[in-house]
Amino acid sequence: MAPPGTARAERRAADERWRILTDKVVNMSPTGAESNDDEFAFLAQEAQEFGIAYREPDVHRVTIPTGTSTGDVPDVLSAVVWGAGPAQLALLHGGGLNAHTWDAFALAIDRPLVAVELPGHGDSSWRGDADYGAGPNAATIGPALEHLAPSAEAIVGQSLGGLTAIALAGSHPHLVRRLVIIDVSPGLKVEGGNQVRDFLAGPDSFESRDEIVERALSFGFGPSRDALVRGVFHNTRRRDDGRFIFKHHLANLRATGHASTSFNADFTGLWPALENATVPVLLVRGSRGFLSDAVADEFAQRVPGSRTVVIESGHNVQDEAPVALAEAISEFLAE
Repeated sequence: MAPPGTARAERRAADERWRILTDKVVNMSPTGAESNDDEFAFLAQEAQEFGIAYREPDVHRVTIPTGTSTGDVPDVLSAVVWGAGPAQLALLHGGGLNAHTWDAFALAIDRPLVAVELPGHGDSSWRGDADYGAGPNAATIGPALEHLAPSAEAIVGQSLGGLTAIALAGSHPHLVRRLVIIDVSPGLKVEGGNQVRDFLAGPDSFESRDEIVERALSFGFGPSRDALVRGVFHNTRRRDDGRFIFKHHLANLRATGHASTSFNADFTGLWPALENATVPVLLVRGSRGFLSDAVADEFAQRVPGSRTVVIESGHNVQDEAPVALAEAISEFLAE
C-alpha cells in the first residue's frame, strides 16, 4: 500500500504537469487547414443518436510542435482534449480516421481524456517519408503524451491506433498502465484488396462533401447517413481550388509523389512488445470486425491474463457502439 498522501502528491504533480502543458501548447493549424470553430457542432446530435445524456462538454483542440519539420514548416501533432483535469485516458484512432471518431465514446464515458491524431491524420502533420507504421507513430506520439497524458490510466487504440499503442508499450512503458486494443492484433494478416483500400484507390479530390458521402454509402460505410456526414466533415478540407480532399495523407499519397505508404501489413514484429508488457490488457472485438476466432485465440494464448470482450459492431467499434465500448472500458478500469 502506498504511504499516506502519496496519491494526493501524485495528483498535485499531475496537475502541475497539466499547467505546464497549457503554457507550452502552440495552437497552430497545418497550412491550408480550415478553421475548427465548428468542429464540435455535431456533439448534441451524436449524443441524441446514441441515447447519451448530453450536457455541454469542456472540450477543445490543442496542437503542439513535435520538434521536427517538413521543409520550412514545423511538424505538429494535434489532439482533442476532453475535461479540465489531467487525462485519464489517451485514445488513438485507426488509419484514415481522426480524433472525432471518439466523440460519442468521450461523451458516454465522461472522463478527462485526450484523443490524439496520429501523424498524417486529422490536423497532425504529414510525414515526408509517408511511413505511418506503429513504430514511427509511437516515436512521435510518445513525447507528446509525456505532456498530454502523463498519468493516464489506460492507452486505448483502435486498428492502427491499437498497433501504435502496443508499440508505445515497448518504447514508452512508463506511459502505459493499461492497454485496450480494439479489433486488431499483431497476428492479424491484411491480404489482398479490401473495402477501405478500394475506397482510397478512387478519386483524390471531390466537387463537394456530399459527393464523398454518396461514395462512402455505396461502399457500405458508416452506421447511418448522419454519421457519414459528420465523418466526412471532420475528415476533409477544402483545397485552394475549391475541391475537397481528405485530411489524412493515406488518400493523398499520389498527389505527394508516393506510390504507397511504407506502412507494413505484417504486424508480427509487435508481439514481443505485447508479450513482455506487465500491465492489464483488454482486447475488444467487433462481432463483425476484422478478427477471426483463430486470431483472437492466438492473442489470448500469447498474452496470458488478458481479457477479451465482444461487442456487436463492425471494425470501428467506437463509431458504431460507443456506449457499449464505454461500459466495457469502465469495467476494465474498475478491476
